[in-house]
Amino acid sequence: MFKYQADRLPVAIILAFSVIDFFLYFWVESTWFLATFWLAMVIPKGKICAWNHHHQHTPTFKQKGLNRLLEFFYALHTGVTTHLWMLHHVLGHHQNYLDQSKDESRWQRKCGKTMGEVEYTLNVAGTAYFRGFKVGRKFPKLQKKFLIYTVLTFIIVGALAWYKPVPALFLFILPMVCGLLLTAWATFEHHADLDTENTFEASRNNLNRFYNITTGNLGYHTAHHYRQGVHWSLLPELHEKIKDKIPDHLIKYAYL
Repeated sequence: MFKYQADRLPVAIILAFSVIDFFLYFWVESTWFLATFWLAMVIPKGKICAWNHHHQHTPTFKQKGLNRLLEFFYALHTGVTTHLWMLHHVLGHHQNYLDQSKDESRWQRKCGKTMGEVEYTLNVAGTAYFRGFKVGRKFPKLQKKFLIYTVLTFIIVGALAWYKPVPALFLFILPMVCGLLLTAWATFEHHADLDTENTFEASRNNLNRFYNITTGNLGYHTAHHYRQGVHWSLLPELHEKIKDKIPDHLIKYAYL
């Protein structure tokens, strides 16, 4: 079922969040409770964005149907639907991150100056679907699936909102918006101000153990860009092989 056994625990935790969401949706009416739950879950659910990212690079399951189902629940937590990050991030950003005139997650303005953190976050999040669609012009089969599953996801979310508006707002709609914004915000530090053509000098790394446990080794970012197809569980090993090529100032140890 799983391509890598390391995915079993994180997927179980993420699906448990989904079970809790749907339980609250059907059984809790208190606006104050739902609002408090949403606020309390902003950071924990924000971490799910990293796991959705990993799934786009290396699908979790051997069966396509299970991957599509998992992506639906990822979408409810992160605001990123099936194949959006495949187009925008895997086939877009990873091919163009060394060229700010093309990068789908570009941090540089047209004038050459670096965007502010808030400006970047709003820019990348606000254009994510449009830029993903544009990349899809080169990959029409993926683009078609992206459109189909995006429409299907939003129809389901719309139905949930029609049936029970307040629970849907706090359990699905706001988490989707926040997830997309947090995804964009988290990527600012990865590359901002690193204007270079050298792969080993183009990403910042965070080797804090807690950070990497909760994000699936996303802190080994140079290794990830060096070989983006490597499963998240193998990134520390790859990092050890290339760490002598990474400048010291691109490595930190922080919880966030």
